Order: sequence, then structure tokens, then C-alpha cells
Amino acid sequence: MIIRSSFWRDNAGLFIALALAVVLKALLLALDAFPFNADEAVVALMARHILQGERPAFFYGQAYLGSTDAWLIAGAFLIFGQRVLAIRIVQAALYLGTIATTYLLGLKVFANRWVATASALLLAAPTVLVTLYTTATLGGYGETLLIGNILLLWTLRLREKSRPYIEWLSFGVLAGFGFWTFGFLGVYLVPIGAALIFHHREHGDHRELKSKFLLVNSVVSYFLALLGFAVGSSPWWWATLFGAATVSELGGAAIAGASQQGPVTAIAFRIFGLFVLGLPVVVGIRPPWAVRWLALPLALVAIPVFIGAVIWLARTSRSEWPKMLLGGVCLTLIVAFVFTPFGNDPSGRYFLPLMPPLALFTADLLNWIRREYPRAALGLLAAMLAFNLWGNLDSAFTFPPGITTQFDGVAQVNMRDMPAVMDFLLEHGETRGYSNYWVTFPMAFLSNEKLIYSAALPYHLDFRYTPRYDRYAPYREAVAASDRVAYITTRHPALDERLRAGLNALGVSYAEAAFGDYHIFYQLSRRVTPDEVGIYRRDP
Repeated sequence: MIIRSSFWRDNAGLFIALALAVVLKALLLALDAFPFNADEAVVALMARHILQGERPAFFYGQAYLGSTDAWLIAGAFLIFGQRVLAIRIVQAALYLGTIATTYLLGLKVFANRWVATASALLLAAPTVLVTLYTTATLGGYGETLLIGNILLLWTLRLREKSRPYIEWLSFGVLAGFGFWTFGFLGVYLVPIGAALIFHHREHGDHRELKSKFLLVNSVVSYFLALLGFAVGSSPWWWATLFGAATVSELGGAAIAGASQQGPVTAIAFRIFGLFVLGLPVVVGIRPPWAVRWLALPLALVAIPVFIGAVIWLARTSRSEWPKMLLGGVCLTLIVAFVFTPFGNDPSGRYFLPLMPPLALFTADLLNWIRREYPRAALGLLAAMLAFNLWGNLDSAFTFPPGITTQFDGVAQVNMRDMPAVMDFLLEHGETRGYSNYWVTFPMAFLSNEKLIYSAALPYHLDFRYTPRYDRYAPYREAVAASDRVAYITTRHPALDERLRAGLNALGVSYAEAAFGDYHIFYQLSRRVTPDEVGIYRRDP
């Protein structure tokens, strides 16, 4: 009883942080602040199909995101039912794990409970960027943050002294599993690999370290870790063996296709994106989806603290290898952002692995200030928390778009009109047809797949389109087999005009209806495909 009481008392700060995180997420969910997005719907549909017997290894249409998130959500569906809330509960649970493991990193790396508690609080009431991508899923970010933290803690343990071979094997399995879940885990694996390969054990004298036994022991340990990695990531290797584009997808092939820039121009653009677009999102002075300022008065506090934390990271991580390990994650991420196509994405989601290390170094900086000015340190911590909370609530009450994953305004479709659209389509028997990516998959999930539409329509105002949007073949086949189709567009008047012109030229009669951002062409006198209407034809 004494031990249990001491445990709760010693770690009270962690439990306060976890409670704060739960309250904030519950409040934002109660406000319906997060629009249900298409990527999230794809994961939800995968989870439903898993319960129906499918066994997807990767996110539909993408070979760089494993199906871990879908499997977890499938389990949540069994408990909570097939609802959007169940998806959000999974993400919240993963994030609570990230907060707890960041707290443990604070204890392990900084050996200071105040630093651990302050970092946990900073993550419990985080910037809008973190709130967004740890509540609405895109298929693996929550798992990556949690697994990355666990691997960092495990690396610290492996470096302390010799560990059993089974531990090295298990470590490799988790690393491989995380890599299959989302190859973005590589930003953790690079510094972790360097730490394990080039370390010098802190126990034992120099001669002992040079002994043949320890050399063999190290070789066997590393081999088992690699073997475990191969086992954990086996779905990725299996898909690669049978021709899936796993390697090119891992290198950002999909994002690269969205950019026509040369290498030098692309790198310059990414550096611009890093400093001008990315860092303001990381600090929290703007939301990922818009260029507008958040919590401006308190931003005058947040910006200097952030700059100070970055300088503190660079200064203190040079001599202590555990801190260098955390800094290595940040450095690897920045290099990857600048030199790979993932840096073409301005949404800010690829900066998420920066947030736990930055929270830790911010807390350590405040702890340094606390030694001389305890009230000032507490005041700065309180100001940072207030700043983050202000940004979250400001974004939640600015609806549309709410706290959204869509940084392209044309894709910020108001999902609150979706129930009326579904009722209309079911009432008129328009259960098959064509729409864009942002409508097709949310509507399929929310209608329990009564409304099956092919994501064959462009949503970009310049009519750019890739077949990757129409990522689930059974939906295409169901629409192709239907003798009756409708069309649904969103926020695209030029596409509406092109549809009207095409249908009129074909002599096809139709009716139109509108619900907020949604425009419906229905009761077509005959089935018409997008190719017949000339959807993809560019004007001269």
C-alpha cells in the first residue's frame, strides 16, 4: 500500500497531464470540431472490411502506410460500434501513450521529474498541429509517435549494459513492425541505429570492451535485432517481393508526382516551406490548413520560448548522448523534409516527431530558468499552455473549416451537410455514381456502404486528377455494373458547367440539387460515364 501510494504521489504530474489531455479532446469532440475526412474514412472502411474478412496489408491505394491503424480501429468497432467516435478513441488512446512515454523519457534522459511533468503538460495541451493529427487519423501517425518513443526508451536501456538476446530480437520486431506501420518511423531508426552501432558501453573497463566475447556478443545482438526487424516488417518485404511500389512510395512518389520542379528548385522550395510555412505551425502561431494568426498576444511569449528551446537543444545535446539521441530525431526529420519529396507537403504533419523532443527541451530550458527564477518559469509554462489552448479553441470555433486535415481550401468540404445529401440520394434511389475523393469514402462509411460512388471526378479547380483517388476497386466495379448513376461535385462551378455542357451535348436529361458545398446531378435519362461527358478534357 505504501509503494502504491508513493507511486501515485510521485507521478501525480503525469496523471494530471493525462487527465488534461482527455478533457481537451473530449471538449473538442463534443464541439464536433474535427470534420470526418476521406483519408480517415478509408481507414474506417478498411477496419469494417477486416471485420468482414478482408486482410489488407496496406492503406488502400498506398504502399507506404501499413494497416495497423485499421486493425486497431476494427477492434474499437467491436467495442464501441462502427462510429466515427470509435476512430477518435483509438487515436486518443495512442496519444495518451505518447504523453506517458515522453514523461518517461524526461525521467530517463533528463533525470528530473519537473522536466518530465512539464513536457507531459505541454503535450497534453499541445499546438493545433498535434491536436489535429492525434485526433483525426491519416493511417499511422499516432502509432509512429508512440512506437518511436518506446524505441527511444528501449535504446537507452540497451545501451546501459548487456541485455538478453531475446530483448534484442524483440526490439527489432517492434522496430520492423513500426516501419511497416509507417515508414516515416525511419526518422527515429536512423539516430537509434547510430546510437547502437557506435556506442561504447559505460560499464566495464577498456580491455573488457575489446574482448572477443563481447565482440561476438555484440555481433549476435545486432544480428538478432536485424532478424527481428525483418520479421516485424515482413508484410512490407512480402509486398515488395510481389511487385508493390513500396520502395518508391516510401520515397514519397505520390507527393513527388504533385510537383513538377527540378531538384534544386524543389530543395529551395522545401527550405522555404520549412522556415516560412512549417515552423509557424510547429510553434502554433498558425493552423496547418490556413495562413492566419492564432493567439497573437501570447504568441509574443511562445515564439521566444520556442527559439530558446531550439538553441537549448543544440547547446545541451552535444555532450550527452541521450540528449543527442533526441536531437538526432529532429535533425534526421529536417534532413528528410528538405531532401525528399515529403517536403513538398505543406500541411505540417511530417513535423509531428519533432514535438515530443521539443516539449522535453522546452521543459528543460524552463527548469534551468526555474533554478534562479521559479515564478518566471511557472509563468512561462502557464503562458505556453494558455497559448496552445487558445489556438485549439480558436480553431474549433472557426467553422468551417474547423480543425481540419485539408490545407487545400477546395477540399475543405463542410461535412455537416453530408447527412442531408445521403438522405436525398437514398430517397431518390441514387445509390451509385461518381464523385471526388473527399465525398466518396466518407459517404460510403457513413451510409454503411449503401451509397457507393467511384472517386472518378477531379476536385482541383484546374481539373488535375490521378487514378490514385479512385483507390478501391470494388467501388469502381459496383458503379460500372449499375445501369443508373448520379454525379456529386463540391465547390467546383467550372466542373458543374462542364457536366451540364457534356450532358446537354449527349442529349441526356437530368435534374440538379444543392446542399451546402454539395451539388448533385441526378435522374439522368441514361447512364453516362465521366469519359463520355469529357470531364478530363482540358480547355484549349
